[in-house]
Amino acid sequence: MKLAQLKKFPLGDTPASELRVPAMRGTAAQDAPRPDGRSFCRRHRTALALAAGALVLLLLALGFKGWLGTSAVMARERLRVATVARGRFVRDVAAEGAVVAALSPTLFAVGPGTVAYLVRPGDVVRKGQVLAMLESPELANALQREQATLASLDTALARQQIEIRRQLLTSQQHADLTQVAIDAAERELKRSQWAWDQRVISERDYARAVDEVKTAKLNFEHARDSAALERDSLALELRARRLERDRQALTVAALAERVAELSVRSPVDGMVANLAQPQRTRVPADAPLLTVVDLSAFEVEFQVAEVYAHDIRPGMPAQLTVEGRSVSGTVTAISPEVRRNEVTGRVRFSGRQPAGLRQNERAAVRIVLDERDNVLRFEHGPFIDETTRAVYVVRGAHAVRVPVVLGAASVTEIEVLRGLDAGERVVISDMRDADRLARVRLSD
Repeated sequence: MKLAQLKKFPLGDTPASELRVPAMRGTAAQDAPRPDGRSFCRRHRTALALAAGALVLLLLALGFKGWLGTSAVMARERLRVATVARGRFVRDVAAEGAVVAALSPTLFAVGPGTVAYLVRPGDVVRKGQVLAMLESPELANALQREQATLASLDTALARQQIEIRRQLLTSQQHADLTQVAIDAAERELKRSQWAWDQRVISERDYARAVDEVKTAKLNFEHARDSAALERDSLALELRARRLERDRQALTVAALAERVAELSVRSPVDGMVANLAQPQRTRVPADAPLLTVVDLSAFEVEFQVAEVYAHDIRPGMPAQLTVEGRSVSGTVTAISPEVRRNEVTGRVRFSGRQPAGLRQNERAAVRIVLDERDNVLRFEHGPFIDETTRAVYVVRGAHAVRVPVVLGAASVTEIEVLRGLDAGERVVISDMRDADRLARVRLSD
């Protein structure tokens, strides 16, 4: 309908047939699909996100798998590695020692008294030189008393000897008189026998003469036996007196020796190490006075762990290092006593001792315990010893924990009994951070 026609018929007067309005045209004919101008990433964003997530999961899975196989990582440059080799194995023990005097006697007081030193520490002394005087009135008085007793015993012994000679003389005189009586009785018997033959005397007188001869002989025998017994008894008594006198003489000699020892003399040529008492001090018997060091003979005293005590024996060779000089020595003694898990021993210089040694000078001791050929061994560190039951072996990019059986250990090497082969590389540094894991990854 045109605009002119609308104006011709008002709204109220327009017929119904003519009130139909034709339909309006839409925009359907105008809409047409346009080409998609978005990028490939925006169009496939979901797919790409899913693919990236899958890749991340794959990488995580691979990393987790590697973590399961190697739960620790260590820098290769931090580890010390030793190569297992077969060859000569020298088992030895290293120890620290000190130079000590082989002979350093300490002199003691023989009795109570006041000490007066005649030397000072550091003085060079000769054997027999008087080093100190000990004033002891008690010993001097005791010696005088014992000497007086000895003199009285000497007098008693002399008196006893005179008395014995007198008694022996009396016994001999009695025996001689009985012998004279026998001779007189025999002469009287001869006269009686002649008179009896002539029948001048009676038989009774003749019998009396015979009895007198028998009596005289019997008296002589008794006198002789009594004289022998008297002589033995007097000899025994004299021996007892002599023993008593000799015992007293020994007592006097001992006291005289102790009094002589009040002059303290040096037993060796050497040097005075120290004075144990202040000057003019009252000391008891057996108190230490001073020490003398013999500078002509030195030894090295060392301490080793008690585990080596059963392996070290006197006579073993040793290598000593004193002031950078290496000299040979021989083990002379090993103490049976353990102190603070250590055993003390001594080494004597085999040849001429080095010149210029000083007391308590430090020295290094190396004792050879055993030597063997064709032994599988490797250098060991402070974290590997005979009790170690597993070590880490470098294999590629990992350190693998391998069970082993180790043998004897020396200062620098340790013997391999089972578990390792020649050419394998063993980690000898501290692996406590590995916490006994089966494998440790080594990073470059």
